[in-house]
Amino acid sequence: MRIEEPSRAAAPRGFALFNLAFRPFYLLAALFAALAIALWVATLHGLRWNGYLPPVLWHQHEMLFGFALAVIAGFLLTAGRVWTGRPTPEGWPLALLALHWIAARVLVFAGPAPVAAVVDGAFAFVVAALMARAIVGARNARNYFVIVLLCAFGAANVAFHLQPGDLPVRAGLWLVMTLIVVMAGRVVPSFTANALPRAGVVMRPKLDRIALALTLAVFAADLLALGVAVVAPLALAAATLHAARQWGWSPLATRGRPILWILHLSHAWIPLGLVFLALESLRWVATAVTLHAFGAGAMGGLIIAMITRTALGHTGRPLAAGGAEVAAYVLLHLAAALRVFAGLAPGASYLTLIALSGVLWSAAFLVYFATYLPRLARPRLDGKPG
Repeated sequence: MRIEEPSRAAAPRGFALFNLAFRPFYLLAALFAALAIALWVATLHGLRWNGYLPPVLWHQHEMLFGFALAVIAGFLLTAGRVWTGRPTPEGWPLALLALHWIAARVLVFAGPAPVAAVVDGAFAFVVAALMARAIVGARNARNYFVIVLLCAFGAANVAFHLQPGDLPVRAGLWLVMTLIVVMAGRVVPSFTANALPRAGVVMRPKLDRIALALTLAVFAADLLALGVAVVAPLALAAATLHAARQWGWSPLATRGRPILWILHLSHAWIPLGLVFLALESLRWVATAVTLHAFGAGAMGGLIIAMITRTALGHTGRPLAAGGAEVAAYVLLHLAAALRVFAGLAPGASYLTLIALSGVLWSAAFLVYFATYLPRLARPRLDGKPG
């Protein structure tokens, strides 16, 4: 995604929340991430549950098909305009799309289930159609895969509404991770090389393709329940390739640049998650360890990295993380580490660790929301459109 440096022009006044998709959807996702986890943790500690889904299924569904999809929609509908030069929703159409997402969140909690299935199930397909209009119209073949992934994600969501359970949740997580693997392979090395030209970043497209293919094979083997003899070696091989490609991106050179090291730290959860997936197939760790290494660590980390970086760039601000951004980064990764550790060391401290993790996670996204609400509600500092 193109990021531009600000000019010295005086910042214009006005309301810009619906100028581009990243503005409402990043804010909605951040607020929802904080509130949804707070509600989930409170439920674990005795709060009465009034949702129509069992609380654990609601939690799993909403972190993927609610929170993550909001960020994906905001990112892609903004990037799609940059990739193709074609318009994506703004103004009232964008406001209606945001209301669609909000309505889906209310219905998935309160029901009725059939209405929730229709409204929530449609959202990913609506975003896919909007992306197709831009990408196919511009013959931007490099990004056709985005349309396929969005439709597959929508199908997994519909499958969940038809039969709530573990399989559509894992399918949804693996689809999100597939998008992350592809996009991280594009942006992490390029952002690092652009900011640190002497870091010696090595981009290996062939290694990226092999790592992606092997990762897809791992996810397919897991969904098809092919067993430890297939899943464990594939997962360990994929973990090795992801670690190797990341090492070529010179992660240690980013130590003094939070806007960069957050990308590398978050990406490091991908090979770690694959190791946990291998151990899960051996029944050496709980499923929750794997899911949260990917979901809280890799997905959550790369989301907080990208919603800060792209919001800074697309509001005409310098690409530098301030105190609020660094606080959000640290809080989120502490939350992820504690949640994974809770699954590795269950016992009397299990619920306490989950509660602490939830507080840190919610704090990270509340810091983002409070910091970026005024930035995303106002026009760009440089007066440019967007």
